[in-house]
Amino acid sequence: MACFLVPAAEAVVTSVIKKTTEKKGTSRENIFLSRIGWLNNMLLGGGSALLAFEHLWHGEITPLFPFLTNMSSPANMAEMLGEMATSGVGMAALVTAVWAIMTAAADYISKEPLDETIADNTEIL
Repeated sequence: MACFLVPAAEAVVTSVIKKTTEKKGTSRENIFLSRIGWLNNMLLGGGSALLAFEHLWHGEITPLFPFLTNMSSPANMAEMLGEMATSGVGMAALVTAVWAIMTAAADYISKEPLDETIADNTEIL
């Protein structure tokens, strides 16, 4: 139906945040702002594009107005909004949670101290 619109809307918001922080130069100060491009790519790729293709494949998206088959009647529209509120928000929240875990893990790994033998260059082989 239209659950892919929620991650797409979040991707628009993250794009605006990314552009704003790049202009101000504040993206390097915060680890999450520095990796917001990851979230944007995840939302646009798996969160929106693949779901839109799946809905297109099943005939739920049409090339003619109103574009979504469930917008043709008020009863179907209520069902579509319900799906957006449950599935769409759930998918967007899951993608955002995975991104937050990935960002925290990448930050933790990048700050991990090197092994002393490698740092001293004494026993490389």
